[in-house]
Amino acid sequence: MGAIAQEKKSYITPQMKGAIGKEGEAVANAVETGAIRRFAEAIGDSSPLFNDEVQARKNRYGGVIAPPTFFRSLRAGPLPVQYEVPLKRVLDGGSDWEYFEPVRPGDTIHVSSRIADMYEREGRMGHMLFTVRETIYRNQLGQVVATQKSTGISY
Repeated sequence: MGAIAQEKKSYITPQMKGAIGKEGEAVANAVETGAIRRFAEAIGDSSPLFNDEVQARKNRYGGVIAPPTFFRSLRAGPLPVQYEVPLKRVLDGGSDWEYFEPVRPGDTIHVSSRIADMYEREGRMGHMLFTVRETIYRNQLGQVVATQKSTGISY
């Protein structure tokens, strides 16, 4: 008689499933020249695109713009559905970014997030829960200026 396969318990609860696809409320972030300049300085990027208005006006953007990584300094709104993750250890599984429009001083960037996907796998460390979060960055004109998909791994 063959061994009966034991069904593995899923960590994805109905509440977690209910969070998938629901976008949270956006938080408005005002972008100002000094913040762009300080951010570029903090990451060691001396490009005139980010800190020299006179030189930046000579480029295709016509003025100072924010570095792509500037988005990391902006606050996002909370997810609309809160849930408890039953696994306590967390790893950053990486991020994929897409950029569509430059961000300029005077822009207001509205940042919202949603859970795009959740799935489970077995790994060397045991059972793992993967949560894919999508963050959307929109300017004051409603244009999507960037998106970020990040994966969190709980185990």
